[in-house]
Amino acid sequence: MLTTRPTFVFFLLFLSLPLSSFSQPSNPVYNSFLKCFSDKTKTPQAQNVFSQTNPSYSSVLRAYIRNARFNTSSTPKPTLIITPRSYSHVSAAVLCSKPLNFVFKIRSGGHDYDGLSYVSDKPFFVLDLSNLRDVTVNIADQTAWISAGATLGEVYYRIWEKSKVHGFPAGVCPTVGVGGHLSGGGYGNMLRKFGLSVDNLIDAKIVDVNGRILDRKSMGEDLFWAISGGGGVSFGVVLGYKVKLVPVPRVVTVFRVEQFMESGAVDMVHKWQSVGPRTNRNLFLRMLLQPVTRNKVQTVRATAVALFLGRADDVVSLLRKELPELALKKENCTEMTWFQSALWWDNRLNATQIDPKVFLDRNLDSSRFLKRKSDYVATEIPRDGIESLFKKMIELGKVGLVFNPYGGKMAEIAEDATPLPHRKMLFKIQYSVNWQESSPEIEKGFLNQSRVLHRFMTQFVSKNPRRAYLNYRDVDIGVNDHGTNSYEEGEVYGRMYFGKNFDRLVKIKTAVDPGNFFRNEQSIPTLPSKA
Repeated sequence: MLTTRPTFVFFLLFLSLPLSSFSQPSNPVYNSFLKCFSDKTKTPQAQNVFSQTNPSYSSVLRAYIRNARFNTSSTPKPTLIITPRSYSHVSAAVLCSKPLNFVFKIRSGGHDYDGLSYVSDKPFFVLDLSNLRDVTVNIADQTAWISAGATLGEVYYRIWEKSKVHGFPAGVCPTVGVGGHLSGGGYGNMLRKFGLSVDNLIDAKIVDVNGRILDRKSMGEDLFWAISGGGGVSFGVVLGYKVKLVPVPRVVTVFRVEQFMESGAVDMVHKWQSVGPRTNRNLFLRMLLQPVTRNKVQTVRATAVALFLGRADDVVSLLRKELPELALKKENCTEMTWFQSALWWDNRLNATQIDPKVFLDRNLDSSRFLKRKSDYVATEIPRDGIESLFKKMIELGKVGLVFNPYGGKMAEIAEDATPLPHRKMLFKIQYSVNWQESSPEIEKGFLNQSRVLHRFMTQFVSKNPRRAYLNYRDVDIGVNDHGTNSYEEGEVYGRMYFGKNFDRLVKIKTAVDPGNFFRNEQSIPTLPSKA
């Protein structure tokens, strides 16, 4: 028996090794997928399929990881990464993945705050859409086709190339991917004038669970509605959108003005609640709240950050009347083009001199440790509530808040016009905390801070349900194991993200993907089967 033991032990070790331990040709999952993928596309596809033993695997995976919390050696890694270069590749990837029974994650820009586009605790593939990045601008009919793997920076740059008086209402971070941003609603600093990104959609293309490439007409209005704010990854692989461009003036105005808790910030923020959501819709006036140390004393800094679709004199005059607490002066303001304002909002302080091509830089393999959460405010927080909030932020020490005003065009759009229902809210809150150190204990502390502040805000925010914004992904509010209780688990976060629109989303999901192939930890569930 002693002579056979080493062989037996080796055999057990061999069986316990993960697939990634073998050379790529010996990986049966890789071989099966690649043969199917190559057969369906009728061309060899090894250059677009990466197993864990491929020398390029790590760089392909890390390129679009934006949260360093999910870029560690212990983070679960995909068995395969597929990088399609055409619609037919996407179709083949779906059809070839289905029989293999792996979770199928879809990644555009990698900005899912909790990493759901590239991490899973079950065996999974990642479909990386970053090569599908075409942006075609047609000024004659004021439209653009924007592919799911394009970034917002690329979209803005391509519009700027063709016109200095057109823009598109979307987010302020230029490396965000189109696919996730638009399918989740698309929030930006022109929403009070033009609504969300999804309020300016004309058409879309998607690959469904059967591998069909569908446009708005062939997918039908229900599915088009669902991917216009309900999160595309629950329903298929969104390939891109045709959008309506919006007119912007040749000159816009931006400004950033700070106040501190001890010198008027409480009164300014309190008054802002009645101004930001109700003022001229050409003005987007964001409020940033951050605990800081000033003169060796802990305090809260309130920073008003603005885009005004017009001249500096006009916005100074407007806010002198409506928000004198801000004490805005013309010297605080800078006039520039709309495209330059996008650079400025990306914290490019020399926005009027910088090369516009910086928006074509995808800033690959760049991430930071972070956590985000969200809330909505339906009625103004009283002044003593603002004061108590400031004190709580000082007590916790790190978590910042961003108050984003609604009103204007947003308030005019019906709650069921798109899946995103939060139209009548005064403002949205983002909870934000970043840190530099890779440490489980540090991470635990900052995550706890964000949760404590979120609990503290319960008294001031929307109720029944407490609302949340899908694109500020937050697994704290619930996750789905997609077992026998999938509907019940999905309803917890689904009501927070979508309110009454959750019911229609579930019906559409059940119709277009009854087997729940397209799923993640917060996807739309199917209707429970009748016993």
